[in-house]
Amino acid sequence: MDWGMANRLGRIFRPDSKRTVMLAVDHGYFLGPTSGLEKLGDTIAPLLPHADCLMLTRGALRQWVPPTTNIPIMLRVSGGTSIVSNDNETSALSNESLSVSMEDALRLNVSGVAVSIFVGTEHERQTLDNLSQMVDLGERHGVPVLAVTAVGRDMVRELRYLALCCRLSAELGAHIVKTYYCDGFEKIIEATPAPVVIAGGKKIPERDALQLAFDAVDRGAAGVDMGRNIFQSAAPVQMIQAVGAIVHQNATVEDAWGLVAPALGA
Repeated sequence: MDWGMANRLGRIFRPDSKRTVMLAVDHGYFLGPTSGLEKLGDTIAPLLPHADCLMLTRGALRQWVPPTTNIPIMLRVSGGTSIVSNDNETSALSNESLSVSMEDALRLNVSGVAVSIFVGTEHERQTLDNLSQMVDLGERHGVPVLAVTAVGRDMVRELRYLALCCRLSAELGAHIVKTYYCDGFEKIIEATPAPVVIAGGKKIPERDALQLAFDAVDRGAAGVDMGRNIFQSAAPVQMIQAVGAIVHQNATVEDAWGLVAPALGA
């Protein structure tokens, strides 16, 4: 691994814990003005001091993140469809291409780039090809590639399918893999020769989100890439602090909940 690649990975994952708390706010690339991200700059400003990495699009980065901000950037570089494409079928949403050049990513001084793959969909091959192309460019320029895994609408998010997605991603050269937590998650970790971070998914009760983070890290995840369960919370700053305590300090769910509950009046 060359110096540039190692340096960027060392910024994404904290040296002391070898884990990361990514703040995902890239939802607008296919959802538009997602609840909580209508004024993205205002939403993320109080959260950035508690995040290890910020995942977003280049437009959002240029418009809403001051260039003096010293946070590693994970740049979304695939896209091309929206939530209204073909009645929101996975096959339509999966019709992605590479939407950002590596040259522009380098101009933005990013620490990594993110590409979605959609296994078991009509466009599986092209999304895997997107990942392969970006891995080639990443290796050439010393930029880590995060594979964001998704499965077809007829494939449930269970071990056999998520393990397939993660292993495919690593075999194609992804430096980090993002997937969903599931029963038997430790088997995904055992079979994936790359750091795995878990997606937060849709908004769930705060304590449940903390349990999700704890279970994933306890079973080998290298951190979380969480969005809606932080910025859509009624106590977003306390939530990201609590998630950070679990990820980096091995806090219990009870201890983490103690950081959030007073702010929620619970």
